[in-house]
Amino acid sequence: MKLLFVLAAAMVVVLGQDLSYTNKYDNIDVDEILKSPRLFTSYYKCLMDMGPCTAEGNELKKHLPDALSNACAKCTEKQREFAVKILNELIANHPDEWTTLRAKYDPDNKLVEKFRETALAAGVKL
Repeated sequence: MKLLFVLAAAMVVVLGQDLSYTNKYDNIDVDEILKSPRLFTSYYKCLMDMGPCTAEGNELKKHLPDALSNACAKCTEKQREFAVKILNELIANHPDEWTTLRAKYDPDNKLVEKFRETALAAGVKL
């Protein structure tokens, strides 16, 4: 019986790791990145494979396709807030970069729309 409990606990830990992305970077200042042309350009170039990436940039680049495909289902609440804020900023103030990023990460225009529908259903304005 103890072995069954230990196995069940181990499965929860292993499976739980795949249920959400790391929250290690949830305290970064997204507003600072969006307001700084230097930082914004650095992250943009990272995502477009045109420049080096920070640890945070690599993490974002690694999980961005999956996060878009599952409408951020594995995101923490903070990551969902970041995603909405970043999308709104890109659409409103960086249309060229938005078009380029979207062409790379969502060429069929399905993933962002799925994310948008999920956000709107949750009462988040995009």
